[in-house]
Amino acid sequence: MAASVHAWIIRQLTLGEFSSRRAVLAKAVVMAAKIAVFAYVLNILSHFVLVAFNLLPYDLWPALVIATVLTPPVSFVVAVIAYSVVGLAIYDLGLSNQRFEMLSRTDMLSGLMNRRAFLEEFERVRGRTCLVLFDIDRFKSINDGLGHKAGDDVIAKVAQVLTTVAPPIAQVSRLGGEEFAVLLPGTTGAEALAVAESMREAVEATVFTGPANPFSVTVSGGIAEGLAELGFSEIFSHVDRALYLAKAAGRNRIVHANALQDAALGATTAELLPVIANETRRLA
Repeated sequence: MAASVHAWIIRQLTLGEFSSRRAVLAKAVVMAAKIAVFAYVLNILSHFVLVAFNLLPYDLWPALVIATVLTPPVSFVVAVIAYSVVGLAIYDLGLSNQRFEMLSRTDMLSGLMNRRAFLEEFERVRGRTCLVLFDIDRFKSINDGLGHKAGDDVIAKVAQVLTTVAPPIAQVSRLGGEEFAVLLPGTTGAEALAVAESMREAVEATVFTGPANPFSVTVSGGIAEGLAELGFSEIFSHVDRALYLAKAAGRNRIVHANALQDAALGATTAELLPVIANETRRLA
């Protein structure tokens, strides 16, 4: 019985989480009303106990009138103030925690999810998925020739283009440097290839503003498909090799890891380049 009463009291007085400051004030009013009723009942009961032991120094009826007039409003006002202060502190702390969580999962330069957040998204995916890995072509020459400010602007603009072209199911991330990843859960290799080509073409068609003259940028990409249950590192190793081959074959193209699987058996990178070129033309 005592445990049940204790649990009920704790449940009644717990503030919990809040969606807005208005919700804090609304909760404070409700809590204050409960406190006022509770305080009034205790006050009345204490008077009767004092009367029972002949300890009340004044008449019962006037004492009950005073208790009725003063106890509920005073306790209500005090409780509203106290709960509002505590509730607003909890609300602000919740906002700070949400902001910190968002910052810890976001790449500040591109506005995309960072590597940590992307890996968490990958872990939540189940079933067939495709992973696309993009890399900005000749990015070092952009930094060296136009300056790091122009390089940062290119990363931010490429991120914007990729996000705009990406389908709703896609999760786009900047893994680091000039490297971007796109997770396409529930898609086939052909569907992922179409999405990746659309992204590549959109980047190629975008005009970038430089310190002196506008310029263009291209990206190379690799695609790998499989089951998310296999793990990120296993799929990433395939897509990373496909990206490397896309770079080696001349850049500004997409290479599908599975399309080269048979040709790659026992072949060197130099021997694979004609295969990659033919595969790229066939899929174009």
